[in-house]
Amino acid sequence: MRDTLENGDWSLILGGSSGMGLATAKKLASHGMNVFIVHRDRRGSMHEIQKKFDEIRAHGVRLETINTDALSLDGRNSILDQLAVKLGNGKISLLLHSIALGNLKPAAPQKSPDVDDSTLALLAEASGLHVEKLEQAMRGLLAQGHQKFAELLGEDRAHFSDTLLDEEDFAQTIYSMGTSLMFWVQDLHLRNLFAADARVLGLTSEGNHTAWQGYAAVSAAKCALESIARSIAYEFAVHGIRCNILQPGVTDTPALRLIPGSKQMKYLAIERNPFSRLTTVEDVANVVYLMSLKEAAWINGALIRVDGGEAVSR
Repeated sequence: MRDTLENGDWSLILGGSSGMGLATAKKLASHGMNVFIVHRDRRGSMHEIQKKFDEIRAHGVRLETINTDALSLDGRNSILDQLAVKLGNGKISLLLHSIALGNLKPAAPQKSPDVDDSTLALLAEASGLHVEKLEQAMRGLLAQGHQKFAELLGEDRAHFSDTLLDEEDFAQTIYSMGTSLMFWVQDLHLRNLFAADARVLGLTSEGNHTAWQGYAAVSAAKCALESIARSIAYEFAVHGIRCNILQPGVTDTPALRLIPGSKQMKYLAIERNPFSRLTTVEDVANVVYLMSLKEAAWINGALIRVDGGEAVSR
């Protein structure tokens, strides 16, 4: 990696107190890059979060954090004011947009699934077992990674809000997880806070082209993010800024767990992935690190899958 401690390079992570953002902060710090984390968390959760921040500082780098709203104009200006002071003569070499704030309401009214235990009863009868004993055995196998039992046991049933997505839900989600990236890049550039060879990264998902129940607003935001990233890659290249999008596979993060039906998403991803496991936050952090290297300077305007081949396996 570039001599970040000597030349004062920094990474700016929007959404860095958990999941991929936090894993990235740890990875970059382990290679000597200073880190500025913007996050939005309740006061009650800060004790545990501070422990994680201390782990980053243990690498001997500078870590600055701010717990505030990164999505309002006032919040962004306040963060940038503080950032300019904390950086001193340093510059932002890497910006990671890892904000996961989207609305997961359904687009259409949901029908309650009819619970049909007839298949389980027939299987119990054919095997000469009581239904309860058979179910217990199947749950044990499911816990060992045999995902095909999930549907039969009803583990894949998602529970959605009765309230449908409205215009405000879409607008807020698309801004939070999509178009806000443009305004961060514009303002960092206008304030001359980017390094001469800066990297900008955003995070998308396979929901950018696959319809998942309750994911319509987030899917629209991911498509907007990818479009904006292409524009940044093209128009800001003259200023030395490279912009790319990473597409992780299904990853067990706090954000994923908020999605109704996420258990089934994980089961199916493990079954489908060539390596028979989920993507981890460390997998993603590793690629962010690779994209920060000088050798990655000619990658610009790309969508890079970080999923072990999950997206190409059907």
